[in-house]
Amino acid sequence: MSEADEKPRRRQARGERRVTQLLKAAASVFCTVGYTASSTNAIAREAGVSPGTLYQFFPNKEAIAVELGSRLIGEMEETHGRVFTAENARLPLDRLVDAVADPFIEFNCANPAFFSLIKGSDTPGRIAEEHDTLHATLLDRVAWVLALRRPSLSPTERTVIAQMSFAMFKAGLELILLTEDDAARTAYARELKSVLYRYLGPHVGTGPVEIGEEEKAAARTSLAAGGALWFDGPPQDIAYRPGSGSGTGTEDRATPGAAISSGLPKGS
Repeated sequence: MSEADEKPRRRQARGERRVTQLLKAAASVFCTVGYTASSTNAIAREAGVSPGTLYQFFPNKEAIAVELGSRLIGEMEETHGRVFTAENARLPLDRLVDAVADPFIEFNCANPAFFSLIKGSDTPGRIAEEHDTLHATLLDRVAWVLALRRPSLSPTERTVIAQMSFAMFKAGLELILLTEDDAARTAYARELKSVLYRYLGPHVGTGPVEIGEEEKAAARTSLAAGGALWFDGPPQDIAYRPGSGSGTGTEDRATPGAAISSGLPKGS
């Protein structure tokens, strides 16, 4: 490679490092004072650069927030792609809950700016739109895992279970993020996973399940039969018929509310 070709590459690399530096500073400022009270001057000061340097890369605070939010949402999408798999779906329920919940808890604890931006009342519209898309995608993936473990769930049952599970997780995650005490965070995380385990057990079983091509096909058929997976307004009447908790993938219609057999989930 000639020296003439190398110089633009070096400039590009320096520019990317500067952008990363500014985004890291913005994340710190947004977490400390909130998006509304933050300013480009505060971000530049946190990054140790002049406002003029910041404006070489971003025209305003909103542009910084959009870039930061987009990158964090992209990382979150990568996270859910790694955890919502058929391999995890076939695990015993306590290990499945660990496999899905732990990466999201760790991501949000490591990136508090994500929570700060999403919860802001004046979050830039583009971030809100991307988050809404991510939210819908995550719900779809939860429903897919439910269908793999228990294809016999009706579309309405599956929808309600997915939405309730997701709502429980978000509420518990907020408690985790609102404390900076590591011991409290660990306790909240353990309790959150316990709540999810107790809720999901009667619906999808607690033991490992066999998921082969036949089960995957049944899950696809079940999801397709649901049409529009998510609905507006209150759910239809649902005859809840929890499974036996045996983890076999079959439902025990004669024992609604049967006890979960294998205890609380493993500790964090």
